[in-house]
Amino acid sequence: MFAYIGSRTTRERNARGDGISVFAVDPDQGRLERVQVVEDLVNPSFLALNRAGDRLYCVHGDRSEVSAFIIDKANGTLSFLNRQCCEGNNPVHLALDPSERFLVVSNHLSGTLAVLAIEPDGALGALVQLLALHGPSGPHRIEQPFAKPHFNLFEPSGRFVLVPDKGLDRIFVFHFDNGRLTPTEQGFVVTREGAGPRHVAAHPQAPLVFAINELDSSVTSYRFDPVSGALDPVQVLPSLPSTYTGNSRASEIEVSADGRFLYASNRGYDSIAVFAIDTASGCLSPVEFAPSLGRTPRFFALTPNQRFLFVLNEDSDSIVSLAVDAASGRLHDSDFSIAIGSPVCMVFSA
Repeated sequence: MFAYIGSRTTRERNARGDGISVFAVDPDQGRLERVQVVEDLVNPSFLALNRAGDRLYCVHGDRSEVSAFIIDKANGTLSFLNRQCCEGNNPVHLALDPSERFLVVSNHLSGTLAVLAIEPDGALGALVQLLALHGPSGPHRIEQPFAKPHFNLFEPSGRFVLVPDKGLDRIFVFHFDNGRLTPTEQGFVVTREGAGPRHVAAHPQAPLVFAINELDSSVTSYRFDPVSGALDPVQVLPSLPSTYTGNSRASEIEVSADGRFLYASNRGYDSIAVFAIDTASGCLSPVEFAPSLGRTPRFFALTPNQRFLFVLNEDSDSIVSLAVDAASGRLHDSDFSIAIGSPVCMVFSA
């Protein structure tokens, strides 16, 4: 198994990263061993793999580009394939559609979604659609001046794309058909004012979706209608313990493969929040707030076997391995960390 890690690289971001790092993974021990670093890349900040594990795609933060790489499956190494303009500023997320004929990109500072074609060899093709998001801005004068899509998730059926917009306090839902995004009848669901929805995660079995709200450090659970794509809010609860009185921003969210637990990261109160999921009600209950063992856990990822959770601590330049207790969902220090500059995204390929 190999892991691919994106990092910020530019002085404007006060970054110390080198590009995309490739690691061999020991999934039974929660260990990493460096294989390759692809340098001379500008802020390869979010990554996506195809199902075959032989193509990797990345957005370039603070630019207007997406890149494609060929993966040598024998040794995990990357070679550059091509690059394409996404017609927007600061792309922050990307996702392949189920057919793997299209790639959807969130342009954070342009308030747009871009759909790019994927060529038969996996190369990035031409722009197919550029869709602007609209709505009243949220109340945060600095963080919410305009639309800021931050993520675009294909829910399990692949028929709908969910887009949390940090600037508008909305989660948009679109039909996706043959490379075209069209609004559902509901169109969007409105969050609390100033919540700043950042990322979303779908339950693997139940019709539930969970959103991590960056600005007010909260998690919202929604019922999801798999026919219409409508979202119905069920619960909002803090991603922080009630005794924490400082400033913090929420970041990443992930549901365990068995659907029993939800994990969310906090930057400021540097931690991973663990929640138990009641699939009948759609509600969450706190299990623990585990230290991230580093500063600013911008991202984390559960290993495919669910035995470990790797935390990417952006401001302490480290990746830490936490062991996952399968029965309780709790996290424990596995006594492994590795130094890497400004890590911000991690994906696994067998």
